[in-house]
This record gives sequence, C-alpha cells and structure tokens, in this order.
Amino acid sequence: MNHRPQWDIFCRVIDNHGDIGVCWRLSAELAARGQRVRLWVDDASALHWMAPEGCDGVTVLPWLEPLGMNILRLEAAPCEVLVEAFGCDIAPEFIAACADKERATGQKPVWINLEYLSAEPYVERCHALPSPVLRGPAAGWIKWFFYPGFSATTGGLLRESALAARQAAFDRQAWLAGRGIDWNGETLVSLFCYEPPALAQLLDQLVQAGSTAAPVRLLVTAGRASAAVQAAVHDKKWPHPNQHGCEPLSISYLPWLRQDDFDHLLWACDLNFVRGEDSVVRALWAGQAFVWQIYPQADQAHQAKLQAFLDMLQAPPSLRRFHEVWNGLQGELPAPDLPLWSGCVRAARQRLQQQPDLATQLLDFVTQKREAAP
Repeated sequence: MNHRPQWDIFCRVIDNHGDIGVCWRLSAELAARGQRVRLWVDDASALHWMAPEGCDGVTVLPWLEPLGMNILRLEAAPCEVLVEAFGCDIAPEFIAACADKERATGQKPVWINLEYLSAEPYVERCHALPSPVLRGPAAGWIKWFFYPGFSATTGGLLRESALAARQAAFDRQAWLAGRGIDWNGETLVSLFCYEPPALAQLLDQLVQAGSTAAPVRLLVTAGRASAAVQAAVHDKKWPHPNQHGCEPLSISYLPWLRQDDFDHLLWACDLNFVRGEDSVVRALWAGQAFVWQIYPQADQAHQAKLQAFLDMLQAPPSLRRFHEVWNGLQGELPAPDLPLWSGCVRAARQRLQQQPDLATQLLDFVTQKREAAP
C-alpha cells in the first residue's frame, strides 16, 4: 500500500520554455501525488530559473548520448512508467535495460507517448490508442498515445491540486511591490511572445489606450520578448503625458521568472500575451483576457490549430481577429474588449475545470494498464 511507482520522463528541449516547462510541471505534480519521478532532459539549464528549488520526489538527470553510468539507477529503482514527451525517441540503451528487467521480473513498464496539446478533432480520435512495438529489445510491448486536450474524451490539461487555493490567496499589490513595481492603478499587460509582426501595432495601440483612459504598464518577460520590444521601441516617439500628467505607456522588463511567479504575473495582469503550450494553459487557469501566439510552423499548420483553439474557446469576433493578426495574418489589430474577452476566458475555464486534469487521467490510465497486464 506504501509503494510509490517509479516514472521515467524523457524530454528533449526544442523551445527552452514549453517542453521543459510542461515536463517539469507534470513531474512536480506527479511527485506531489506520491509518485517518484526521474526527469531525463538533454538541456536542464532553464530549470535553474524556472524551478531553482527543485522538488521532493523529482530527480533531474542528464540525457547524454549514451546515458552512461546513470543507467545503473534502473538496478535500484526499475522503471514502472515510461513517458516520452512530445514524440522524442527514448535512449535505446534505456529501453534495452528495461527489457532486461522485464525478462528477469516478468513486469514491463507502461509506455506512454505524451503528445502535443491541440483542440483539433484528431486528438479525440487518437487519444489512448495503442502502438505495438515491432522491433528492437522491446518488441511485443505496447506504446500508448496520450493526448492532452480540451474535451472529456482527451487526456485533459495540467492543473495542480493546489492551484485554486494558491490563486485565491494571491495578493496583486504585494506581488507587484515585491518586483519593484509601484502600481498606481494602471492597466497591466503582460507580454511573453516570439517576434510577432504586429508588435509595433500593439505598442501603438497601448499608447493610444493610455492616452485616452487609464495609463498602461507593459510587463515584458525576459528573453525573446524583451529583445523584440527593445527593438520595436528603439526609434519610437510617443505622445507626451496624458491629461492626468502620466505617461500613457510605461514598460517594465522582468527578470527570468520561476514557474509559480509566471502564474503570479498572469494573475496580476488585466491582459496577458502568452506563447506556446505551457503558458496558454496557465493563461486559461488565470481567467484573465489573453492572446496566444502559437508556435509558428513553416507549412502554416499552426493556423488550423489556432482556429480549432479559438472554436474551443468560443472566442468572440474581436478576440478571434486579434489572434489571427497577432499570429501573422495581414490586417489591423482590433481594439481589445477586456470585459468581453475575460468573460469568454472565465466561461471556458469553468467548462474545463469540470474535466479531470492531466495528472489524474495519467495516473488512472497507468493503474488500468497495470491491472490489465498478464
């Protein structure tokens, strides 16, 4: 009854935030629910600022070529659940070692291919389908496709058990003050992006909004977003202070944020610009108006993925059009309608909170497969 299953999660870092961000959140939540996790990652550098304190129950290991002496960890704690995140190919020597253990004990791990998040229809069709392994030391095993998603027939979304309580206890003013931001009622906008073509349009729009109503403070995340904004404002000349003597737009450049502080940033702001897979889910749970920059693909496949997401969100026309322009389609950004957009997001959040979260569904799935094993 006190057994803590051993999970081995493999992650190759393509985008420094998205893939490792998802894998770390999942690892930490599984550990919080009594599991033991070894997270194998080829570049763990982002964890130094993303999760500097680590997590009890999660061991981060270097995914080297080959794995070398780390493979001996299987002797002390054999793998019971094997997760390859986002279709990465797990180190062959690790699979061979797992197969050796299976021949000695008769127990094979539950092998899961954790896929990318999408609202497209194929996710419901493909979720939980088996993929027989036909060759190699694990020939005869089954790999299971596991798709996160937004409907009851998918694998759900990452949502920690303690998330709602954390958000309810959040103090906006105190958090901003702790980051050296003297907030005096400005409209707060966060920016986490790649290099959107419409960035200059957005900055002009924020200046206009701050000139006619409450001033705007833009909180820019470190990395590509900061570089993009600094390049965009280099030659800008904006209006003088508004009728209240305030600058219409002020910009704060943030340091690298821990994962919990990124949540705090989204909770603090009135409008959030997010990018990639991990942050769009956090923006949904934040319940504030947001705009998502989807990871761009050369064949434009991301546009269909974006439309499916907006359909799921039941986005009003202005929010849909804003997303389209922000993600590279030609045209002018419509004026944000924050009450309408935030109402849309909160309605979607309420629907999604009725569904089991990703960690719960993974744990249930693994239990079912283990109990069904011969």
